[in-house]
Parts: sequence; C-alpha cells; structure tokens
Amino acid sequence: MAHDHEHPHPARSDHGSHAWERREAAIRSLLIEKGLLTADAIRAKIEEWEQKTPALGARIVARAWSDPAFEARLLSDANAAAAELGIEARGVKIVALKNTPRLHHLVVCTLCSCYPRALLGLPPAWYKAPAYRSRAVSEPRAVLAEFGTRLPPEIEVKVVDSTADCRYLVLPLRPAGTEGWSEERLAAIVGRDSMIGVAQAQAARA
Repeated sequence: MAHDHEHPHPARSDHGSHAWERREAAIRSLLIEKGLLTADAIRAKIEEWEQKTPALGARIVARAWSDPAFEARLLSDANAAAAELGIEARGVKIVALKNTPRLHHLVVCTLCSCYPRALLGLPPAWYKAPAYRSRAVSEPRAVLAEFGTRLPPEIEVKVVDSTADCRYLVLPLRPAGTEGWSEERLAAIVGRDSMIGVAQAQAARA
C-alpha cells in the first residue's frame, strides 16, 4: 500500500479498469452507430455527472447531524430524504448507514465499482481497484488503518457491498465540539472518504 498523499489507497491495481473501459468504448460506438444514442447526448450526460460532487452528500450529512427528525427519515428512506434537499438519486436506491460509537460501516463494491455518484460524484480510483475491493472484505481493519483510521477492537466494523440496485451512504459520527455549528460549517468537515467509511469526519478540518 502506498502512503504518498493525504488519503492512502491500494496502489497495486489502480489501472485495472482498462478492460472494461475498452468494452465501454466499443458499446458506446455501437449504440451511436445504430442511432440509439448520439455523441452529444453522451457528452451532455458526462458533463452532468462531472458536476456532481461530494458536497451533495455532505449537505445531507450536515442536515442529519442538525435535525434528528431528518436523520430518522434519512435512515428510513434515503432517496426521499435527499429529495427534500433537491438531490435526486434518479432511480438508484440509496441506503444510509449510521456510524455509532460501537459500529463503523465500510462501503465496497466487490464486483465492479457501484457507487452513489448522485451524492458523491465520481468514485476515486482506489475505490475501483481490485486491491481495495478484495481487501476491504478480507481485512477491513488493515485497510482502514492504511487510510489513517485506526479503530479500537470494541468497535465493530461492518462491510457493506454495493450493487447495481443499491448504493450506500455512510452517516459518519458527528465530531465532538461541533455543537451549535451551522449546517454550512458542518458540511465543510464532511469529506468524501467519511461517507464511504474509510475515514472519519474531523472537526479540525473546519
């Protein structure tokens, strides 16, 4: 594992997606050739997704931290709760998972790279890497430690596997000392990695 920046990640296979990228390009060309899609439509959709950022998920977390009733709705039906803030998941089921002082969630997609893009934007390269996808399941505490997240043994680590039909959003623990903060200030300390579960929200980042 490399430790060459703030968020260490599995370095072994970050470029293991070349095969599916080639398949995607071939399928895209075929759909355009058959008139089922246009290059302009594809480009517009790519631009739309590139505008999605983790800030959308951070808004949801900040509202949940500030409003217990919203948190309850989020845990019951994350899609509906997100829609209250004008954030649409567009047909993909989102499940919110709450971290507690006794339970920590870690999200992975073992088959490919299913990810809540509508809430977090594009997935990081390490999330798609085979090394992360396998090791997050087989040795989650070791993976967390490589991201700088060292949890005591009394905290249970629960690994959840995303699918094409269901994506997960981790609701991290609210850091101590943030009482009375505005939602905007709270959202600023909610990073992408904390909503995947490889990191924790840190008040010092505000």
